[in-house]
Amino acid sequence: MSRRVNQPSNQIKLTNVSIVRLKKGGKRFEIACYKNKVQEWRNGVEKDLDDVLQISNIFVNVSKGEVAKSEDLQKAFGKTDRDAIVGEILKKGEVQVGDKERAHDLSNLWKEIATAVAEKCVEPETQKPYSVGMIEKAMTEAGFSVKPDKNAKSQVSACIKFLQEHSKLPLQRIRMRLRITLKGGDEDAELRQKFLEGSEKTDEEKVEGEVWQATVQIDPGQFRVFNELMQKEGKGRGRIETLL
Repeated sequence: MSRRVNQPSNQIKLTNVSIVRLKKGGKRFEIACYKNKVQEWRNGVEKDLDDVLQISNIFVNVSKGEVAKSEDLQKAFGKTDRDAIVGEILKKGEVQVGDKERAHDLSNLWKEIATAVAEKCVEPETQKPYSVGMIEKAMTEAGFSVKPDKNAKSQVSACIKFLQEHSKLPLQRIRMRLRITLKGGDEDAELRQKFLEGSEKTDEEKVEGEVWQATVQIDPGQFRVFNELMQKEGKGRGRIETLL
């Protein structure tokens, strides 16, 4: 007859869990939360603590199932109210990430950045796009370091600049095409010149009566500069349109 082996009752099987840890009063306190719920709570999307916590207890060690004593909670937090203490741990604590999960997250982040760079950049002479694989290879060879505490979107521009400075891969951001229209006649001559000088290429320029119109190509990083220029000096007499 087979014998059933019982696991210790205080051992907790960690599945789909994020541990949030806070050191206070010389002791460590931990709570076991559902993945993604911690950030949702911090962003104000999730407000129900019972939907955030996998286990309602406050621990000194989640994986060993060691529950924090009431006297330790009172000494460290000045109270024993579970929700109040959990709220503080969620707000101030550090989310613990395992090595495998950290490596997986970094790999996904790396891929996201490379994909975004490939979408925004081309080979300067041919204007042809690069594959994600080629961008990843360039990132590796140039020694680009992903910042795990920042999202992919916020690192794309830095990655492009890094590759342009340190990679052997010729890289140029895809140019943005704009149609700029001004209705001020000769009084806008100086403003027109600023737009033309700030452009990398002028595809078309025409004047019909007092209306001046130009189709230009710019580095996407200049778009905000052009917008601010139109708002400050155009004074309602013109507009900027993005073209495909």
